[in-house]
Amino acid sequence: MDFLTEEWIYQKNSQQLTALLYEGLIECLEEAITAIEQKDHWRANKQLQKGNDILHRLGVGLRYDAGIIAHQLDALYNYMADRLIEANMKKDAKIVREVLQLAATIATAWNEALKSGASSTKTALKPKTAVYEQFVAYEE
Repeated sequence: MDFLTEEWIYQKNSQQLTALLYEGLIECLEEAITAIEQKDHWRANKQLQKGNDILHRLGVGLRYDAGIIAHQLDALYNYMADRLIEANMKKDAKIVREVLQLAATIATAWNEALKSGASSTKTALKPKTAVYEQFVAYEE
């Protein structure tokens, strides 16, 4: 990732910042795999912790009013974070590769949505409760 200045970051919208987080996550995971393979456990630990921090930040940034996809991403981020903790304890590159594949798939889809002009403003036109309620099953 190129050197980021504070000014450059402030010029990005939330969708572009999310894309940067995915890029950073992928880089951390790739570096963690290399470190594990080189038996550099300290570096692997640092990279896996950074990866978990990025997943946490991605989760915090979810907009649940956007619909069920936010809930699904939250569950996926939690799964990925749990797998990274397991990978860190075991120093298992195979588990990191699994998470890397998931991250790359999500990042590709996210970047395609950005290119196609998909915008959160489309969902903002619906009342927030209506968007949420259509995905929630009520028990009577």
